[in-house]
Amino acid sequence: MEGTTAEAGALALVLFLILGYLVGSIPFGLLITRAAGLGDVRSIGSGNIGATNVLRTGRKELAALTLLLDALKGAVVVWIAAQWGGYAAIAAGFGAFIGHLFPVWLSFKGGKGVATYLGVLLGLAWQGFVAFAVVWLAVAFLTRYSSLAGLIAAITTPIFLFLFGAEPVAIPLAVMSALIVWKHRANIERLLAGTEGKIGAK
Repeated sequence: MEGTTAEAGALALVLFLILGYLVGSIPFGLLITRAAGLGDVRSIGSGNIGATNVLRTGRKELAALTLLLDALKGAVVVWIAAQWGGYAAIAAGFGAFIGHLFPVWLSFKGGKGVATYLGVLLGLAWQGFVAFAVVWLAVAFLTRYSSLAGLIAAITTPIFLFLFGAEPVAIPLAVMSALIVWKHRANIERLLAGTEGKIGAK
């Protein structure tokens, strides 16, 4: 009986991981810009499907909508899966994040994950969401580098959660943070070279 229960639990985790991945794979930035008649957002700027690149179209409202929807797809799957327990929520959130980074519909070439990461954080541990926001705002205010703010916030948030006793959430978020750093490797190169664009710069 115990074996059957364990197998059912493992199957549920796999199903929520897949559900999260499929929802996370929805390329809202691409869909929104196409619906607005702006063509393929991947053909401009960084070629990314996230809100930052959508902003390069000059349509702030579309960038804001992309940011909101990319965050919500992480939060919503976590909230749904949480009805089946904490580990189901973690699996769904991790799946949504991976789906955003590597969407099956776009040959596994997706966004950098910060907005979806925030949505997952909001669903799993709102304290981590607040910590991320505080660090991001502080670093962005001091340096005016959005990418640097996101990187430092992503690195410090799992540490914050671990120190405050949320190890089950901190560990998968640490993996997600490492993937955010990897996806921002071009930004890191520009930061080191002093060529990264600053917030508010033309």
